[in-house]
Amino acid sequence: MGFLVRLRRYKDRILSLFSNDIGIDLGTANTLVYVKGRGIVINEPSIVALNTKTGQIVAVGAEAKNMLGRTPQHIQALQPVVDGVISDFEVTSEMLSYLIGKAQAGHSKLLGPRVVVGVPSGITSVEVRAVRDAARAAGAREVHIIEEPMAAAIGIELPVHEPQGRMVVDIGGGTTDIGIISLGGLVNARNARIAGDRFNADIVSHVRNEFKLLIGDKTAEELKIALASVASRGERIESYARGRDLVSGLPREIALTDQDIRNALGHSIEELIESVKEVLETTPPELVSDIMQRGIYLVGGGALIRGLPEFLTGSLGVPVNVDADPLTAVVRGTAVVLDDMERYREALLTSDDELVPTE
Repeated sequence: MGFLVRLRRYKDRILSLFSNDIGIDLGTANTLVYVKGRGIVINEPSIVALNTKTGQIVAVGAEAKNMLGRTPQHIQALQPVVDGVISDFEVTSEMLSYLIGKAQAGHSKLLGPRVVVGVPSGITSVEVRAVRDAARAAGAREVHIIEEPMAAAIGIELPVHEPQGRMVVDIGGGTTDIGIISLGGLVNARNARIAGDRFNADIVSHVRNEFKLLIGDKTAEELKIALASVASRGERIESYARGRDLVSGLPREIALTDQDIRNALGHSIEELIESVKEVLETTPPELVSDIMQRGIYLVGGGALIRGLPEFLTGSLGVPVNVDADPLTAVVRGTAVVLDDMERYREALLTSDDELVPTE
């Protein structure tokens, strides 16, 4: 081990006595926050309620999500992270400031925290800088960025430094990140805008077209969680949805089945499979051989869609492995990186990094 590596590790240990180490999975749907020594302390929706008259933040996270569709005109519920990247810098800074402050409540130290943030693959240098600046504006003294497929692979304890291909598919809220990892880096990656939010929109559209009922995103998400599957489970599963009848304009309740939701999601699921195929088709054959042997690793909220692993296996001819806790894979990866920054330094991005190209 080189002298400089030992010196940096020693410096990190000393500074950690005076500041917190924080890992953040900055997602479109939810943001998870890890604090070294305490574990995952926050898992809240990435939503901010803003008073447009005063410009003040009214609520953040779960409290803001509960306001969706129920606020007066001057209160807007905003998603500052869209498709995995910052769409509103100031609101994102406020959200991060709130979450970092909440994570450190009662445990703050002399210096600002060292932060590792997971972001989608293929993010541009401008977007990297926006994430870094937002975290610094929120009080971080040091900010490191890692692409989510790499963070997820580290979080589920894959041997990312070995000269063998590993494929991770992270189906999040705004994007699906598909990455091929070998020798500690991303060899091939694709970022597809086919994920949880798209599935919700599919359900809203299907219910509107087939049942002439207008429902909100929150109701669509509840239906997705209750009914989403890609294959029949041999029994009819039902759930109820309330909304506004498009003909009468009055409230109405309908029953929906798992088959209705399969019909709603079918096209998007096929697009998702095509995206995975395209990454495999542009990956070096030796790495594809490794993936055929070891399988695809599925993480993120979309991994919980019933029957999806088996459907992927049938469509691709590749085994699919689902992590026991797919929702926390990325933030667990940031935790591992914080524990040994030197070991994973080459996996981190800087504003000047040449990022893995995506299609």
